[in-house]
Amino acid sequence: MEQHTNALVHSTSPYLLQHAHNPVNWYPWDESRIKKAQEENKLLLVSIGYSACHWCHVMEHESFEDEQVARVMNEHFVCIKVDREERPDVDQYYMTAVHLMGRQGGWPLNVIALPDGRPVWGGTYFPKETWINNILAVYRFWNENREKTLEYAQNLQEGIGQVSFPGVVENEIPVESSLINRGVDSWKEHFDSENGGREGYPKFPMPVNLDFLLYYGFITKDKKVLDFINLTLVKMARGGIYDQAGGGFARYSVDDKWKVPHFEKMLYDNGQLLSVYSRGYQLFKEEEYKSVVYETVRFIEQDLMDETGAFYSSLDADSEGEEGKFYVWKSSDLKDFLNEDFDLFARYFNINSKGFWEQGNYILLRDNSDSDFARENGLTLAELKEKVGYWKKLLLKARSKRVRPGLDDKTLASWNALVIQGLADAYKAFGDEKFKTLAWKNARFLVENMMDPDGALFHSWKQGRKSVDGFLEDYALVIRAFISLFEISGQQDWLHTAEQLVEDSFNRFYNKESGLFWFSSKEKESVTTNFFQLEDNVIPAANSVMANNLHKLYLMLGKSEYLSVVQKMLQHITPQFSKYPQAFANWGKLMLKLTTSYFEIAICGEDAEKRFLEMQTDFHPNVLWAFSHGKSKVPLLEGRYVKNKTLIYVCRDGSCQLPVEEVDLAINQLVG
Repeated sequence: MEQHTNALVHSTSPYLLQHAHNPVNWYPWDESRIKKAQEENKLLLVSIGYSACHWCHVMEHESFEDEQVARVMNEHFVCIKVDREERPDVDQYYMTAVHLMGRQGGWPLNVIALPDGRPVWGGTYFPKETWINNILAVYRFWNENREKTLEYAQNLQEGIGQVSFPGVVENEIPVESSLINRGVDSWKEHFDSENGGREGYPKFPMPVNLDFLLYYGFITKDKKVLDFINLTLVKMARGGIYDQAGGGFARYSVDDKWKVPHFEKMLYDNGQLLSVYSRGYQLFKEEEYKSVVYETVRFIEQDLMDETGAFYSSLDADSEGEEGKFYVWKSSDLKDFLNEDFDLFARYFNINSKGFWEQGNYILLRDNSDSDFARENGLTLAELKEKVGYWKKLLLKARSKRVRPGLDDKTLASWNALVIQGLADAYKAFGDEKFKTLAWKNARFLVENMMDPDGALFHSWKQGRKSVDGFLEDYALVIRAFISLFEISGQQDWLHTAEQLVEDSFNRFYNKESGLFWFSSKEKESVTTNFFQLEDNVIPAANSVMANNLHKLYLMLGKSEYLSVVQKMLQHITPQFSKYPQAFANWGKLMLKLTTSYFEIAICGEDAEKRFLEMQTDFHPNVLWAFSHGKSKVPLLEGRYVKNKTLIYVCRDGSCQLPVEEVDLAINQLVG
């Protein structure tokens, strides 16, 4: 029997449920709760985190499970817990406030706000005594200096409003290749030429950046960029950030060599890295990249997939209260089940000073390619692969007996869409029907469980309950995923649904004055300030995804009004791109499409899908694909079907060259 139970017990969020038996009288974020705080004239204490957050767990144990701390919080504040993954709008609002206060953001994010929700103080993790002293100091200041507090809150709110609404662009800078080149040239100065990734530490994979640089390096034939990307992908795949036993990537490494991960595994990273490694394989033909894709898909399927086809959000960094305990190894344990193979295993996975972490534990990581290692150790490549496969089975069998990390089993539409995209790119690269089937199953789940009959999309789902109205990131990423499903399947229903979601997005989110899309619905009143998400981060910005979607649909459907919207959106980005391209990498992909050779390929005929797959043998980031086995009403395909023939049309901006029947001839037409 739990000693304490609070209002979080009815939540679907695993993060909120983790706090449901704290002595703190937590409430979930709810507009009605804000009104109650106003009626009681009580300050709000808003604490934001997520299920896989290590320091969130630490602060919960030190402070929120403590009776003394709880008494102070309950007496003086209305306490609200927020899952940042469930409510990115609330997280963005208060994170912006903390940055404007001049403090570093992070999670847990703790903010004290006026009864109406306007923030006045904030920070991240605090030890117990510091936490008590700080919140009491804010409470006393509020009681003794009401006018000053209200004035500060108003000034801060005005600052949040200015940051959140970029307004109309006065000085337009055109989209030009020179602008992109300047940005990449400045970016190169921060390349880590030894370990890949951005110089310094911690190191985040940043799939959006890798994807842009892969495209840029290919289209401009920039050897330095291509070598850097190849190095980064190799180093990540061989490092501790990658789960060498079970597949899948951790969120980041705390060092500059990709060795020691922050062990949580996030769905959004792994979905996007499926895309990056699949495209990397198409370009570089590295077998390691194929292994990464297959192992990561297996990890997602086994550890993050519901029987309905839904994908869960994350695996925790901690198990049994220790970070990384599930993933690391002691040499004595390895010797027990590897026997005479231990010495070879130890050389392969660095059970030595290089792989040593702490407390007698080792992190598995690799130095060389399998071919080099096999040669150096007197093995054939086939013999080594057989041994490595056997070792991994033994590792997983041993690991299955351990206490598993906590699972965040909520399903987010936007993150699921990232996996659909990753699976679609894997299908292009490897032609494996399994990838297409998994993508299709998840997409059907989204349509049947996270969309209303009128087409409205929801953000979160768990055990049959959908909740939280969809944000722009949900609409944009689902649209992108459905367009990709149309590209790889030829099934027009996916394109039709994407069109419907675009029209709904204009109705719900579009702001004519700026030419951008709001993050939250413009029709819904909210305590928090709505904003335009422009900067790409670990996930591409919702507006950058929508702009790329509109460009694709302009070419597929011939809707010139979409191109006009895209051009207006880019006006907000061009003044900033050359200064900080890392924050606008997905916008950079769009600018490459507009300034370099970008093609639409339409394939019509009985063997259309076969021809489509034959053309995926190589990397073609500058191609939009569409195929049909018969007549089609999709404008890009319409009128192009000829009975008893399979014709390939290579087009630019709707103007097509003469159709050909051979793949080689079509590829030869892909020139500037």
